[in-house]
Amino acid sequence: MSTRLKRPALWRSLLVTGLLLAFQGYLGFNVIGGQYGIERQKQMRVDIETLKAQSAALQAEIDSYQHRASLFDSASLDPDILSEKARSLLQMAPPDDLIVMTDPVSGLPISGSAAALAGNQSTVTIEKGID
Repeated sequence: MSTRLKRPALWRSLLVTGLLLAFQGYLGFNVIGGQYGIERQKQMRVDIETLKAQSAALQAEIDSYQHRASLFDSASLDPDILSEKARSLLQMAPPDDLIVMTDPVSGLPISGSAAALAGNQSTVTIEKGID
């Protein structure tokens, strides 16, 4: 009795080869342009740098607010600064203080004698209590 071996069909090997090539193409596409591919990783690095910059700006703002809040602590409140601010807001000063008039536009001190300052418009504004 003779045994004859059957050769596999050609279409089957072509189909397997085609499926493997398609799967390989799918994997190659995802390596380049997929959700975690090479191109997306470049964009993720840019996003990370942008978010780090935003985080640093927000942290600086938080630190600023924490510093301003710490100034209200009664243990660290400087009475000199507090009295200076209060006198500035109320436009009042004790008689032994030296007051230097400044030009509101330039911020430079107004020079001259006391007689010249007495006739200055700034003195009249202070005496009237108008800003």
